[in-house]
Amino acid sequence: MDLFSEKQHLPRHETASCRPGIDAQHHSPPPHPVLVHPPRLARRREAATPKAPVSKPQLMKLLKDANSPQKQIKCLETLKSMASQNQTNKRCMEAAGAAEFLSSLVVKKTLEASRGEDSEFDLSDSRKACDEALSVLYSLQLSESGLKSLNNSEFVESLTLVMQSGSYESRAYSVMLLKSMLEVADPSLLINLPPEFFAELAQILNDQISQKASKAALKVLIIACPWGRNRIKAVESGSVPVLIDLLLDSYEKRACEMMLTVLDFLCQCAEGRAELLKHGAGLAIVSKKILRVSQAASERAVRILHSVARFSATPRVLQEMLQIGIVTKLCLVVQVECGSKTKERARDMLKLHARAWRNSTCIPKNLISSYPSY
Repeated sequence: MDLFSEKQHLPRHETASCRPGIDAQHHSPPPHPVLVHPPRLARRREAATPKAPVSKPQLMKLLKDANSPQKQIKCLETLKSMASQNQTNKRCMEAAGAAEFLSSLVVKKTLEASRGEDSEFDLSDSRKACDEALSVLYSLQLSESGLKSLNNSEFVESLTLVMQSGSYESRAYSVMLLKSMLEVADPSLLINLPPEFFAELAQILNDQISQKASKAALKVLIIACPWGRNRIKAVESGSVPVLIDLLLDSYEKRACEMMLTVLDFLCQCAEGRAELLKHGAGLAIVSKKILRVSQAASERAVRILHSVARFSATPRVLQEMLQIGIVTKLCLVVQVECGSKTKERARDMLKLHARAWRNSTCIPKNLISSYPSY
């Protein structure tokens, strides 16, 4: 019976406490009414209950079953669910060899797809399995030793193929995984990265899949481009115009710093400087970022201009630097508070090309006094 049903059946002017012959005490509500929880609340409480960590035998069986094409997708989905539950499960999965299994699965599926060994139906299944495996692998947040176990040319080649023809999500997972892997990679792997690898990084940046994917691609280039060979490969892949176009629309501090860092590496080779000068907005956008983003960005931008001024300074280039305000900006850098190395490079450029710049009317009078003597 409803808690208030007795009262509801009484006349409106009459309550249980004033009817003759009825003891009001017997009709007071019980002190502890029974509360019935709705199913949604019950489900919420169940979800909040911590689940027992996954056991190694359970994992080994799951990985074994995942070798079967009929059970593969279901097993991968189960692994994904386990990894999402807690850190303990992730560490157990890594210890059981899940990373090695998943990476070998990605290699197998990408090679099958690239060789055209599957029918259209099988190809769809292969792609789905590859997508799921990459998703799980990324979600494991592997330790340094786990990441090192993935660092081999075969797996890098497979991730390059995924970046080339995978879904947006898988391309993002691939480049973010590569970023983590290459942070702990040996130089022997880094100096042998193929040209296709750099072409796909440039394409990821150009497509702007997501902020995370773009920053991961930039970080990979920062890791790889201290090696001269890799700079040439990155330049030949079209990275310089892509970076300049991104800088034109970028106002986020960290992203600008990373783009300028990559450009600095690429402009340390003649091919990179040539690409920068070929782009109509190359010099202008680099100059614009000086004193506008951060001290780190200013330092990188001045380094880029310094490379151009020292090694690629034709009369046309010097005239352009004067006309678009780069010389004025360098005079300002000499005056304001910024890093000593940055000031030194700015002063060096002004001295180096004083004959072409010093007496120009393009430099404001209030800044001409800061022009160093030579």
